[in-house]
Amino acid sequence: MSEGPFTVDLIDAPEYQQLLEGAPQTRGMRSGRVYLQPGAECGRHSTRAHEEILVFLAGQGIAQTGADNQSVAVGHGKVLYIPPHTDHNIINDGSDPLVYIYCVAPVAETS
Repeated sequence: MSEGPFTVDLIDAPEYQQLLEGAPQTRGMRSGRVYLQPGAECGRHSTRAHEEILVFLAGQGIAQTGADNQSVAVGHGKVLYIPPHTDHNIINDGSDPLVYIYCVAPVAETS
């Protein structure tokens, strides 16, 4: 595990970039930069026993969340929180690339 703070430079390229890889680099947090071309999507998946935050840097799109596919507008200047055990998908419905940072961290399950 990292012994202290560190920085990661964001690349200026239209591709995915891993930022934090989880253990042993962190205590379980993972992070990356996602770059979606117009019309692209990240693909429906679940947070499972993690919580997730998305910080949108550029573009516009739609987040579909939960079993009912609730849609919410996302894009430049927005932050989206996704609770544990939530299915979700991010879709670029704009004409420019949709770029965002995700941070995923494990949560302690309560009984």
